[in-house]
Amino acid sequence: MRQVRPNPRRAAAALVLATGVAAAVAAQGGRMTLRPGDVPWPAARAGAAGTSGAGGIETVVATGDPSKPGLYTLLVRVAPNVRIEAHAHRDDRVATVVSGTWYFGYGSSFDETALQALGPGSLYTEPPDVPHFAMTKEQVVLQITGVGPTSTTYIDSRHDPTRK
Repeated sequence: MRQVRPNPRRAAAALVLATGVAAAVAAQGGRMTLRPGDVPWPAARAGAAGTSGAGGIETVVATGDPSKPGLYTLLVRVAPNVRIEAHAHRDDRVATVVSGTWYFGYGSSFDETALQALGPGSLYTEPPDVPHFAMTKEQVVLQITGVGPTSTTYIDSRHDPTRK
């Protein structure tokens, strides 16, 4: 088993995930409750701050602003059959699968054999500048918390959907 060293920023983000979106807002001085059926999902589009930029992704900024310094939480709904090539973010992020099965892996190129099936309640990390990739077979909802500002950099710029 791999030894895991505590990371204060990651621990804080995990605590936010464990206590929900309402706690994240309360920590920033506001109050909020948000039920799954009340999420104001926008139309799917590429390029939302804090996401891979792939098409078929709907993003709601629940708290904060991922383009500015500070804590943020995103709710991300990914359509079925989306493939996200290897990319990295500059900030430290923690994600929880809310619904569906998310196929996720670490590495500098998409490798379907390296994907792990993560079901509802699964948690994973996206450490700063660590390449990762993912795909869906069904609709998936994720909650991602990080400390901005964030960015998305594709390992192979030819795979960057925002450049197409």
